[in-house]
Amino acid sequence: MTHAQVQMNVIPAVHSFFDPDTNTISYVVRDPSTTSCAIIDSVMDINYAAGRITYDHADAMIDFVTQQGWQLEWIIETHVHADHLSAAPYIQQKLGGKIGIGRGIMVVQDTFGKVFNEGTEFQRDGSQFDRLFDDGDTYQIGQLTAFAMYTPGHTPACMTHVMGNAAFVGDTLFMPDGGSARADFPGGDAGTLYDSIQKVLALPDEMRLFMCHDYGPNGRDIAWETTVAEEKAHNIHVGDGKTKEEFVKFRTERDATLAMPRLIIPSLQINMRAGTIPKDDDGNPVLKVPIGKL
Repeated sequence: MTHAQVQMNVIPAVHSFFDPDTNTISYVVRDPSTTSCAIIDSVMDINYAAGRITYDHADAMIDFVTQQGWQLEWIIETHVHADHLSAAPYIQQKLGGKIGIGRGIMVVQDTFGKVFNEGTEFQRDGSQFDRLFDDGDTYQIGQLTAFAMYTPGHTPACMTHVMGNAAFVGDTLFMPDGGSARADFPGGDAGTLYDSIQKVLALPDEMRLFMCHDYGPNGRDIAWETTVAEEKAHNIHVGDGKTKEEFVKFRTERDATLAMPRLIIPSLQINMRAGTIPKDDDGNPVLKVPIGKL
């Protein structure tokens, strides 16, 4: 990323969709000069206990785009989520658009292909996605030139997507009073996460930052938009000049106390396939529960 790529004078319209079941925020982002838009980090609903999939959250986004008369060009995944399921193929079927993720998806597919004992029919080359982004890659949403920054640490496939004066950070950062995401998943690394956060905080101070998750720490209302300046000054994990050593010590100790996300087993199997549900030999949708592998 170079600052020459940052277009702070381009102000995309950002519409947020909060999923209370997984505390996920999905976004519809429109190019201000056309009717082209992107969807970021969509959610597919699952009743895990009942083994039932529904699409209420995705349908709300589809209905919104349709009612506005907008053209969906991209369905972006900031990373392979471990706490919610992607609705990317369902949305693509209804509205079109290309599904994109960071090239680090291949590392994630290789790692979890082993965990879930996937056979040779499971491709580990990212081919389930329409586009694999490298650091600094650009793409068009109408006349808006967006670009992807490689920000690993939470996972090996994490990217921050910058669209005009808005950056979508995935799980790299939380709101200032939420700090940062865990770095103890396979392929995660606290030191790498710190370095990635510094890349985000090197963006202009006025850059709007949009979170993928918020949990309302200390009982405050759910929130998902802040700025680089706010994060630099007030982020409880990395703000106010905290060193890499301080962050790594804190993050490592904290991660050791955290339980696995409630939906990690279905999420990983589906999201590493770009939102497609795996099938058994008879063609029935089915999920595996590996014992003692996570």
